[in-house]
Amino acid sequence: MTEEKILLDHGSGGKVSHSMFSDIILPLFENPELSKQDDGAVLDVKGTKLAFSTDSYVVDPIFFPGGNIGDLAVNGTINDISMCGANPEFISVGLILEEGLPIKDFKLILETMAAAAKKAGVKIVTGDTKVVPKGKADKIFINTSGIGVIPPNVNVSGSNAKPGDKIIISGTLADHGITVLSTREGLKFDSDIKTDSAPLNKMVQSIIQSNCDVHVLRDPTRGGLGTTLNEIASQSKVSIKIDEQSLPIRGPVQGVCELLGFDPLYIANEGKLIAFVPQKDAQKILEIIQQDEFGKDAVIIGEVIDKDPGKVFLQTNIGGLRIIDMLSGEQLPRIC
Repeated sequence: MTEEKILLDHGSGGKVSHSMFSDIILPLFENPELSKQDDGAVLDVKGTKLAFSTDSYVVDPIFFPGGNIGDLAVNGTINDISMCGANPEFISVGLILEEGLPIKDFKLILETMAAAAKKAGVKIVTGDTKVVPKGKADKIFINTSGIGVIPPNVNVSGSNAKPGDKIIISGTLADHGITVLSTREGLKFDSDIKTDSAPLNKMVQSIIQSNCDVHVLRDPTRGGLGTTLNEIASQSKVSIKIDEQSLPIRGPVQGVCELLGFDPLYIANEGKLIAFVPQKDAQKILEIIQQDEFGKDAVIIGEVIDKDPGKVFLQTNIGGLRIIDMLSGEQLPRIC
């Protein structure tokens, strides 16, 4: 028998990643906070609810249209904290640098991190830097952790979806993944394709402050919308139906996906959120999101249904019903 080894699939955010988490990681570290499997941990510290999250970024290439690994890392952690219903306050930054990284590239990455933090209104307050010999890493890897305060009476979790909930997405799908892929492969297109990386904390705070009910917030990053919806369906023990005709996908991105054989439902997004909200509040929350600079293309894409718990269905353009499964392998490695 051959020895089992880590594969790129283990970092996909799909079935293999979830199997590694449930079979190896969770049994060793199991506790109520970790077991919820949300974007961040919700912690009760002497009566104050805090959200805490950490993420690591190994994207290749480190520069791409619309951003780079630095602002991607800051925005990613801001968004994970926000998806807990929290207002992000502080971030830490851990840097692993490869010997030979140009100082000008390093400075540019730090400058964009500082600008991203300032735009979101959060502080980078601590961190660490390590350097490894040339060939022992790939230019730069970044870890960011964040912490934020959850307002009283806010309870947002992937386990809270309920039948009848409407599902809102804040904008177009697959922009980030296709941008990174095309840059990595040196593909040139006449159209403007760029990352959607953006901080969503102000959008989330507007939703929270509206006093509308919000059951679930999640940013569909690795594994894309399809995998994220499967995670929520499993956590909440509900089924989900989305409408293919409602899915917002930019024409150039759709064209690249068709050309290369990718399904945009499984491509990473880095500046979008999905919100599960009661039908009575759906239109108001949609309008709030559309008023945000990063939510102008927001639409309602589906609903939670009381049928076949754990399943996600797509109502196709031709009237059929297709099962949307969790991503089974690594479609695009090192996308974030």
